[in-house]
Parts: sequence; structure tokens; C-alpha cells
Amino acid sequence: MSWQEQPEQELRSIAQVRELTGLSARTLRYYEELGLLPGVRRRAGGRRVYGADEIERLRFIQRLKTMGLSLAQVKELNAVYAIAGSTHDLLGRLDDLLGRRLADLELRIGELSGLRDEIRRYQSHVHQRTEGLAEGVPRAGSGGKASSRKGGR
Repeated sequence: MSWQEQPEQELRSIAQVRELTGLSARTLRYYEELGLLPGVRRRAGGRRVYGADEIERLRFIQRLKTMGLSLAQVKELNAVYAIAGSTHDLLGRLDDLLGRRLADLELRIGELSGLRDEIRRYQSHVHQRTEGLAEGVPRAGSGGKASSRKGGR
């Protein structure tokens, strides 16, 4: 059955798709412009209509973006599917992209963990200094005297 023969309730307006996906109309048009949403149909008046395939594709794009893939990578996946015509090829490429993303995340998690430890150590140092000042313990390097300024003041 062609899209022109689909029952009216299966085709959704841009407003309905916005409600279903949470995407703005501008984003939907942008995805179409980028080629991420090929074949969006139009009614006689030029208004866009979306079927179940387009909504499924939008949800797929949203999921990939949530996992940190770029729109360029999503477009690449579309190209792999269009050229090879195979879900197997698309999934193979997606597996590669997700593997790289996971490796990047693991590296970043390690960096953030190190930063967290460094912040904790420095915060402990700050607390010790604050407690020392509250108890009247002189600051390190001041020798118990008020520090003098240069410039004769």
C-alpha cells in the first residue's frame, strides 16, 4: 500500500509528531534538510505528514543522540543503509560507532575520576587551612607576622 492510500489516522501532522517526540518543528525540518528523514511526504497543500516509519526513525535518531552520536554519524549510518541496502551493514557500522563512543566514555570517566580525587584532596587541604585560621594558627610562610607589602605602604 502506498502512503497515499494509508488511512488518514496513520499519517500525522508536524504538530502531532512534535507532541510524540518532543522535538521542535524546526528540528524536524532540519533533520529533513540534512537527509536524516528522507521521503517526508506532503499533502496537496504542501504540509508535511509523517507515517510510522518516520516516527520510528526519529526515535532512533533521538536514541543515538542520547548516546552521544553526532548528527553527522547518524547521517553516515543512513548512507551505509542507502548504499548497502542492508540492516546488517548498518548494524555493523553502528556497532563500530558505539564501540568508539564507549571507549571515549571510559577514558573520560577515568579523567573525571582523577579530577574528583584531586578536588577532594584540595578541599581537604582547604578545610585544614580554614580550621587552622579559626584556631589562630599562623599561615604557612608568614612566620606569625603580618605580611608586608612591597611599595612602602
